[in-house]
Amino acid sequence: MKLSEYLNFKQSLKYMGLNERNYVALKSMIANGLPVIVIGNSRRISKAAIDEFMKEHTVTVKHN
Repeated sequence: MKLSEYLNFKQSLKYMGLNERNYVALKSMIANGLPVIVIGNSRRISKAAIDEFMKEHTVTVKHN
């Protein structure tokens, strides 16, 4: 099944490769600027927004 551009929270977690029950991580990302589309009681996150958010929050970790 191909995912649409706009994902519910569970699909968003799966798209990012996170455990589908890790809503704490998703809520943290939303608090840190991941945009959510709200239409009535429905909440969606676009794949483009996820990709941009992940790109903006990428860091290089140096190992000693």
